[in-house]
Amino acid sequence: MALIRCCFEPPELPEFFDSFVQKCTDPSCCCGCCSALRPRYKRLVDNIFPVNPEDGLVKSNMEKLTFYSLSSPDKLDRIGEYLYQKATKDINRKRYKLAEIAMEAMDLLLQACHAQTTLNLFVESFLRMVQKLLEDSNPNLKIMATNSFVKFANINEDTPSYHRRYDFFISKFSSMCHSDSQDLRDSLRLAGIKGLQGVIRKTVSDDLVENIWEAQHMEKIVPSLLFNMQFCVNVMFVKKNLLASGDLTPVEDATNVTPPVLAEEVLRELVGRASFGHIRSVLKPLLTHLDRHELWVPNTFAIHTFRIVMISIQPQYSYTVVETLMQHLDSNFKSSPKTRTSLAVVLSKIIAIAAGESVGPSALDIINNLLTHLRTSVSTTTEITAEESQYQEALINALGEFANHHPDYQKIEIMLFIMNTVPDLSKKSKGDQMLQNILLKSLLKVGNQYSTVSFEKAFPASFLQPLLRMARAPHDPTRMIVMQIFQALLDRHQNEQVLSSVSVKPYPALSQEPPSRSDIIFTHKYGANIMQALIDSMALSDRVDALSASFNTAALLIVEMSCSETVQEFLLFILGIQQVASTVETLGAVHRCNLHAISIALLVLISRVSGINNLLEYAQKIIEARRDEASYYLPPLMEPKKVSTKNLNLSLPHLAIDKLALGECMQNAGMDAQRLNTGAPYALNQSDNPGHRHSWVDSVSAHMTQRNSSADLTVYNGDVDSVNSSPGICKKILAPEFNFDAMKRALAEPTEAAKREQRERQMQIVRTFREGEFDDLMRRTEPKHDLIQNRLNELFNSLAVERQITQSDNKTAQLQANSEKPVYETKFPELFYY
Repeated sequence: MALIRCCFEPPELPEFFDSFVQKCTDPSCCCGCCSALRPRYKRLVDNIFPVNPEDGLVKSNMEKLTFYSLSSPDKLDRIGEYLYQKATKDINRKRYKLAEIAMEAMDLLLQACHAQTTLNLFVESFLRMVQKLLEDSNPNLKIMATNSFVKFANINEDTPSYHRRYDFFISKFSSMCHSDSQDLRDSLRLAGIKGLQGVIRKTVSDDLVENIWEAQHMEKIVPSLLFNMQFCVNVMFVKKNLLASGDLTPVEDATNVTPPVLAEEVLRELVGRASFGHIRSVLKPLLTHLDRHELWVPNTFAIHTFRIVMISIQPQYSYTVVETLMQHLDSNFKSSPKTRTSLAVVLSKIIAIAAGESVGPSALDIINNLLTHLRTSVSTTTEITAEESQYQEALINALGEFANHHPDYQKIEIMLFIMNTVPDLSKKSKGDQMLQNILLKSLLKVGNQYSTVSFEKAFPASFLQPLLRMARAPHDPTRMIVMQIFQALLDRHQNEQVLSSVSVKPYPALSQEPPSRSDIIFTHKYGANIMQALIDSMALSDRVDALSASFNTAALLIVEMSCSETVQEFLLFILGIQQVASTVETLGAVHRCNLHAISIALLVLISRVSGINNLLEYAQKIIEARRDEASYYLPPLMEPKKVSTKNLNLSLPHLAIDKLALGECMQNAGMDAQRLNTGAPYALNQSDNPGHRHSWVDSVSAHMTQRNSSADLTVYNGDVDSVNSSPGICKKILAPEFNFDAMKRALAEPTEAAKREQRERQMQIVRTFREGEFDDLMRRTEPKHDLIQNRLNELFNSLAVERQITQSDNKTAQLQANSEKPVYETKFPELFYY
């Protein structure tokens, strides 16, 4: 009975019977009758195993088994189940060679029969065998099982599978990625990474299998990959050095696949396959791993990892990575400044990649989040430490990197958005001032990335108006940052460094080109507002660095916009600086001297860039005179605390820039000087409104004497009322001698004697009307009324005569038309009767 039962393979047999049964499967065995009782597929399976396991798979018998499987696909599931049973028995008895042969046979059958419709049933036995090998402690079996699973993962199945689960394989492959075994450690880690790659490929493409994007799976896969990638940065640097030195050839580098390199490749594939709804499933365990293992400081690995993510992700989803990292920064607001700084640096390194795909509201949303972090940093700290300052600088760099990859029109929108978030100047607390500086630094960072082509586009009214208000801020650092913003937007030819110091010497390597028509219009429209703000800024502080910043801005404005149409405005601006230095008594002596030095330096600059030699000669005369009498009126600027004010004589009007002399220089050069002669220099605290176009006539009439309501009624001039009703124009009384000199004097600004005479005359008229008798006033007014009445009568009579003449002419023409009848009407009148 034992010989008969041996062929039915009882679950447990002694070693003797087991070897005997193996012999019974051989046709030459004396018990050939036993083999005839076994199914054919079992006999074929048994024949592939050699007598000596070291000999390996019997290839000829394996070909027979493969042919049988292709001929009878319905037997494929039974073959797989039988191979699994034999492998299980061999593993339990530690006969690993036979188990390897069984696994190899399963691989060959899978590759040969993958097109069969019944492959699903065979796959179940195949996966059970792979699982059995992975559960064993033998590392060779694990590596072999993993390789078999990878081969299976690369097969595209036509029929869907509804009941497969890969959670065991995910757990097992993840544990292999963390292997610390002394033997075959790298091989096991490589096998684990390959296994995870196979699971990803098998599950992502099939919607019916287990969802790989669930948190329980991603929390195993992503940390396993990151664990192996932690040494990737060092390995990468070493390989770069070896390749650069020639010690390692690219072929050798390609053949040596290490766990960090393979893990990076699998992470790229995982992120690249993620859809919009699944990308956060990858990012969450990634951030958790970096937090738990404290990999933010230093942040080399974090930067490397997020760059991989940003490059591998689909471009339209890159904004999600930035948003998730910002949310993680929000959750770490209580962490150490170093950690937050590292997070911000990582953000600055990757935000440029996302900038190209974020437009419209998403771009402003990122800017708003960065500004919120800056405001939070300022509000939560009483004193800005060095580490906190580094954190803020990292956020500002991130903002600048983000804005740098946007077109210029979006940069203007970003700058306007930042400007609208700056606190009002009325808030003078220390925290508000710190926030103003931080936000303006962010604005400056964006401004440095902007390439100015047209000033009209770079300074829209909605942006220029608040910027000019900030230029008058009482806080010195705030004004200096505003000046740097102006310099970044004005400097189109990289002259900022050349003009950084106040000097009367010729500037070398000064790049310049004539302004366009739009720039000239911009100067006419907003130039006065900018120059008034610069004068106010110069008068607010005597700090040398603040004055130098204002000078740099004014110099760039002159270099970029100077032409024959704008040079008079700049000369009035220079006269305005000098007037502030001469008339404002509240300024310190050193401060006033520095303003005189700035005015002469700007005069030399404008004479050089405009090419007016007469102006340059006049400026050189003033410089020579000041060197002899008052060298403190010349650059360089003086420090208020280092100079004694006792030796400073400020009552030297003959060393000042003369307005009439400037006008003569302009006229001698053949240029118009009317604006310079009739206009008043810019003054302190003038109202500016960029939304209203600046009129040069308005600026003249604002400083001229307005018409008094009490006029001299004894003299009548027919066009006085009509002229004075015109806005901004006051009629001048012409001299009795109407020659060229008289008209030139009339057009010029009235002298002090003429002004004094006019005031005395007006006071006399007022006293006459206040103290004079009523009858006397009646006599003064009667002639005027009679004259007006006579003039009106003459006009009415002339109109009546013209009306009569017109009527008579019309009657005459009508009679002539009636008298001249057509020829046909005279000869054939009956034709027109009915």
